[in-house]
Amino acid sequence: MRKTTLITGASSGLGDGMARVLAESGHHLALAARRTERLEALRDELLAAHPGIEVSVHPLDVNDHQRVFAVVKEAAEVHGGVDRVIVNAGLGKGGRIGTGKFHANLQTAETNFIAALAQCEAAMEHFYERKTGHLVVISSMSAMRGMPSSMTTYAATKAGVAHLAEGIRMDLIGRKGLDIKVTTLYPGYIASEMNEGVEQEAKLMVDTETGSRALVAKIEAEVAEAHVPTWPWMPLSHVMKHAPLGVVKRLV
Repeated sequence: MRKTTLITGASSGLGDGMARVLAESGHHLALAARRTERLEALRDELLAAHPGIEVSVHPLDVNDHQRVFAVVKEAAEVHGGVDRVIVNAGLGKGGRIGTGKFHANLQTAETNFIAALAQCEAAMEHFYERKTGHLVVISSMSAMRGMPSSMTTYAATKAGVAHLAEGIRMDLIGRKGLDIKVTTLYPGYIASEMNEGVEQEAKLMVDTETGSRALVAKIEAEVAEAHVPTWPWMPLSHVMKHAPLGVVKRLV
């Protein structure tokens, strides 16, 4: 069992939800995000509920790339090594391409892809040094195809991080003496702070706890890839990948 997990974007949404589920299973946690007051409150709550675990808090803006590397080292020092890193921090901002929303789209691209690259680099350096570890990258069902309107840049970044993870996974093929796994997760509609107020997704949306438990189940199984929750997103993934663009647009 991998005991210590570092989660970025742990102050809300799926990061907070996954931390709660992992804590129930006795995992030690390194929680990283910008909003440290939320992290401290979560830490105190988890320690009170699960006195046998260790929880550390690490201030982190993932767009500060040097700080990303520093946080992995800090967490490793506190916990005697990091067994798993969940690359979760992200943004959902954006606008239709060509409508003056470049700044919002740029922020999303930098946070969801460039910052994710920094997290993967830092995590894998640590794992290669230890010869063991588990990298988890949170992509999205929107990575299946290009998406319209405000989702265009977001979907492109999530496709990018999925390919990044797959490339890292490919690098590990045939590397003897390494116990390093790479998991890519494609969440469907899971209620979180990022998608508050989104109405068209309501019929397929699950609550944060249900979604977080489904994510953690796949993480602990150390699968290579998974659509979460499996139903209806596994079958829908095939539709999204192969249907005409007009059909996909009506789905989203």
